[in-house]
Amino acid sequence: MGANDLFEDYRLVGGVRFATDFDSNEYLLSFENLKHQLDKQLVFHRQVFKNYIDYYNEVKTYTHELLASVKYPLSQTLALKGTASFRHDNSVYLSKDIGSLNQPNLLKVWGGLKGEVIFDNTRKLGTNLYSGMRWKVFGEAYRQINEAKSDLFVVGGDFRYYLRIHRTLIWANRIAGSGSFGRSPLIYYLGSVDNWINLNQSDNPTFNESVDIDYSRNYAYQALSTNLRGFSQNIRNGSNFLVFNTELRWPIFRYLAGHPLGSGFLNNFQVVGFADIGTAWTGLHPFDDENAWNTEVIQNGPMTITIDANREPIVAGYGFGLRAQLLGYFIRFDWAWGVENMEVQPRMFYLSLSLDF
Repeated sequence: MGANDLFEDYRLVGGVRFATDFDSNEYLLSFENLKHQLDKQLVFHRQVFKNYIDYYNEVKTYTHELLASVKYPLSQTLALKGTASFRHDNSVYLSKDIGSLNQPNLLKVWGGLKGEVIFDNTRKLGTNLYSGMRWKVFGEAYRQINEAKSDLFVVGGDFRYYLRIHRTLIWANRIAGSGSFGRSPLIYYLGSVDNWINLNQSDNPTFNESVDIDYSRNYAYQALSTNLRGFSQNIRNGSNFLVFNTELRWPIFRYLAGHPLGSGFLNNFQVVGFADIGTAWTGLHPFDDENAWNTEVIQNGPMTITIDANREPIVAGYGFGLRAQLLGYFIRFDWAWGVENMEVQPRMFYLSLSLDF
C-alpha cells in the first residue's frame, strides 16, 4: 500500500508478503523524497527464512536491513544510483538434539555500498507488455562489521529488449549475469522462477537436494538465479551465474479485439511461449573442476566415495504459459520441460506471482 502527496513530491509505501508456511513473512517500509532533481529514498526491510548451514544443522535467520539511496538522472532515460546499507542477521539453530540446542546464535552485521547505472526507454503497452530497451549494470562492496576477515564484492548486469512484433504481440528477451568474490562470497542457486508458490512440495520439491554444495567456501549469503524453468532450485550452483530468457507474449483477447477491453481479466490474459538457458559455476569458467555439482559423494560407514557426476554445466528449459490478473495479482502459470545432459526431463508446473521475467 502506498500514498503520495498532491504534487507527488513525497511517496510512502508499505508492504507485507505472507509466506505459505506462515513462518517466513517479509515486511517493507519505504519513504521517498522526489522534490528536487536528486531523488532520495530510505527503506526498512525485515525478513525471516530458514536454511541449512551444513548437511545437518538448520537455522532460522532474522534479517533487518536499512538502506539509504540517492538517484541522479542524467537524462530522461539514463540515471546514476548509489545506495548505502546496514544489515543485521541473527541466525538461530533449530533444536533437533542436545547439540543443536546448545549452539550459540550466529550474528552477522554488515555494511555496504552499491553503485548502479540504469537505462530505460521502454514504453508500457499493458500489464507486463513493453516495447524498447532497459538495462542495468552494478557493483557492490560489503564488509562484515563484527568480523574483520569477512568481505564480499559483487558485479553484474541485466539487459532486456522488448520487440513489438505487431500491436501488442511482444517478443521479450533478457540476459543477466553476476559474479561474486571475496573472503565470504555469494552463492547463486540456478533454477525455477521468482515467487514460486509450490502447492505440491512432497512430489515436486522446490529445492534440489541431489546437487552438491561446497560448504567449505564460507558463503555469506544465497540468491536465486532465475528464470530457468523445467527444474527446481539448485540444478546448478556457484559464485557466478549467467542466464538467457526469451518469451513471446500474446494478450490474445485484447489483440483479437484490436483495442483495450473493459474486463481486466480478458484485457490482461496472455498466452506465452518461452525458452531459458543458463549456468552457475565456481572458478574461472563453468567447465572448471572446482564445481561441487560436478561430483557426487556417497558415504557408507567408514568409506567415502567421490564420483564424477558427469553433469554438463549448461542447462535449458522450454515450454508455454498463461498469464492472468486475478484479485489484483498478476498470476503466472508455466508448464516447462528441462533439458539436462542433452536429455529432456519430465514436465514441471509453476504457479508464481511476479511481473516480467
